[in-house]
Amino acid sequence: MLKKSPHILAITGYSGSGKTTLIEALLPELAQLGWRVNVIKHSHHDLELEPPRKDSARFRAAGAGEVMVVSPFRYAIVHELRGAAEPTLAEQIARLAPADLTLLEGFKSAEIPKIEIWREANGKPLLYPIDASIIAIATDSNEQQAIPVLNLNDIPALARFIFDLFAKKP
Repeated sequence: MLKKSPHILAITGYSGSGKTTLIEALLPELAQLGWRVNVIKHSHHDLELEPPRKDSARFRAAGAGEVMVVSPFRYAIVHELRGAAEPTLAEQIARLAPADLTLLEGFKSAEIPKIEIWREANGKPLLYPIDASIIAIATDSNEQQAIPVLNLNDIPALARFIFDLFAKKP
């Protein structure tokens, strides 16, 4: 039986670098390696998950703290913060089902292991020299760095790097 994800890894980088695309590509590769993976995406924007006139949105607007929507295909829980603090990363992970790995999109300031996506063509500086939490760079550049540089276009190799990174740890 799976436990709450002991392994957490953020995919970080500037806007438009391809974080979502990379995570989307990694998920089936990690599944082929036998892992169940959860994902948490952080957003600085308000989330509108259903049209305002739908029943679940009306329940939230009327004051429900949480609304669960269930179908034969999936379920979702929407929790209104109503001025409360955003949950900590630990609290967010605790809400998820057990998994072998939780991937995070964003979370630039969190002190957790990260792989930075960096594209030279974007003209932005690397984050890793100022963020000791970055353990590797996934890039389409051939530039060498002081930490592992992974080919952004070799998804199976990226998945294997992540798998091997955590397979060694309990």
